[in-house]
Amino acid sequence: MIQWKEKRKIPANIEQIWSLFQPDQLQRIMPKVVKHELIDHVEGEIGTTYEQSYQEGKRVVTYIVETLDYSNQEDYKHLKVGFNIGKAFRVETAYTIEKKDDNHSVLTYEGVNQGTNWFGKLMLKMARSKGNDKVINGFLDRVKEEATKESN
Repeated sequence: MIQWKEKRKIPANIEQIWSLFQPDQLQRIMPKVVKHELIDHVEGEIGTTYEQSYQEGKRVVTYIVETLDYSNQEDYKHLKVGFNIGKAFRVETAYTIEKKDDNHSVLTYEGVNQGTNWFGKLMLKMARSKGNDKVINGFLDRVKEEATKESN
């Protein structure tokens, strides 16, 4: 199992950052997501599902993403999603944005990647934490860059 939780101060309005997590803007912060289509919208968002495809090199993996938790308040935004990749991995990620003032927010990115069978567990044991840290920090850097483009 791999777990992470990282925070990043972003010099942007909470709404600018939150807009990047909307389905039509997601590819700006997740460029390897090549498809993100609504399957079923549930009022209140929790339970909403999307079909998502992720490209790694020449390989494209498709899976169903479900909204597990959702909050859209003036000074606090939160989105938690979960999905299974094949029969090997269960991934849950959460994005929390807290307003500090009109032009500054803090984004917390956390998650867990669990092996659901012997192959998935073995693959995660062999995964290097340096690589995971690079992916996490790369994501936070992209969110900051895209959010601050909006404010300039």
